[in-house]
Amino acid sequence: MKPIVYLESSVISYLTARPSRDVVIAGRQAITLDWWENQRQRFELRVSVLVEEEISQGNAEAAQRRLELIQDIPNLMISDAATELAELLIQQGAVPEGSEEDALHIAIAAAQGVDYLLTWNFKHINNATTRTLIAKTVESYGFACPLLCSPEELGALT
Repeated sequence: MKPIVYLESSVISYLTARPSRDVVIAGRQAITLDWWENQRQRFELRVSVLVEEEISQGNAEAAQRRLELIQDIPNLMISDAATELAELLIQQGAVPEGSEEDALHIAIAAAQGVDYLLTWNFKHINNATTRTLIAKTVESYGFACPLLCSPEELGALT
């Protein structure tokens, strides 16, 4: 059985965006494209309604490209347990107030038993400072915490 990867919105956005002139963003775009073309087949991919909502915002053409990219990827449901866990992540300070969607991405992935949460969100999700507190909070709620990582990290892990 293949490991399950939850694709957070930032990965899809980097994959479909016009090439950036910013060297860091351009590098992340290239890494994401490489992961998509050469690694994704090794995993079962998942998204959620939250991902769909986030990527449908902004420029209509760009949103359409993003939505088309994920049209065949199964959705994970947002369970009551995921909603409660997201609230706990905020209450415990694992994810800051005002970042409820980030907490919900983590909680959806954890509640559904996902192996990896793939993201470029280093501010609130894949952050060396908060990763331990996120894992402790998720585990205190009774779930295993998915490995929070970027496409670059997941490519190196496998």
